[in-house]
Amino acid sequence: MRLFSQARNSAGWRVRIALHLKGLAFEYVPVSGLPPGTWRELNPQGLMPALAIGGRIVAQSGAILELLEELHPAPPLLPAAPVARAEVRAFAQAIAADLHPLNNNRVRKYLAGPLGRSPGEIDGWYRHWVAAGLAPLEETLRRSEAGGPFCFGPRPTLADLHLVPQLYNCRRFACDLAPYPRLVAADAACRTVPAFLAAAPERLPDYSGAEPPWAG
Repeated sequence: MRLFSQARNSAGWRVRIALHLKGLAFEYVPVSGLPPGTWRELNPQGLMPALAIGGRIVAQSGAILELLEELHPAPPLLPAAPVARAEVRAFAQAIAADLHPLNNNRVRKYLAGPLGRSPGEIDGWYRHWVAAGLAPLEETLRRSEAGGPFCFGPRPTLADLHLVPQLYNCRRFACDLAPYPRLVAADAACRTVPAFLAAAPERLPDYSGAEPPWAG
């Protein structure tokens, strides 16, 4: 398997964590190192990440994670009980489908370019949607009967794979995380797991060092 992504790509980070958790060998390919035009030829969506597997390209982190879970179900990324599985999926999708798309790099570039918004206005946009997205996730964990130390119980799930990159980005943009102690605690628990440490951006060849390392 070959994973095409970039060190700062949070969707690719989710997939790297899953690959390491499942103990799967893969080659990491920085998209920035590909010849001009190659990336669109490989992946018409032009987004990251994408996984080359079996002579085919699978785009979108959600689809890749589902594929990995189907091909390599152990260790699982989801609980066994159907309702519990749905709860974990709902948490992950709230980040992947609702929060992250509003604040990703291409949106911020559009705000700065065609819309002419100032850096302060863009930071305000970012923090507004972070607060709108994280508050219900914090409440979800408060109500959950699964307990910790991870989002939904004693082992990492799909929820934690999505949470870690999101909180990293929140810290990059100086978002106040004090209102979300349960989310911060789950993120801290992930820092004790070797698979999460192995997937950190600073472990990648295209990590620039411009942002702080995740593992500290």
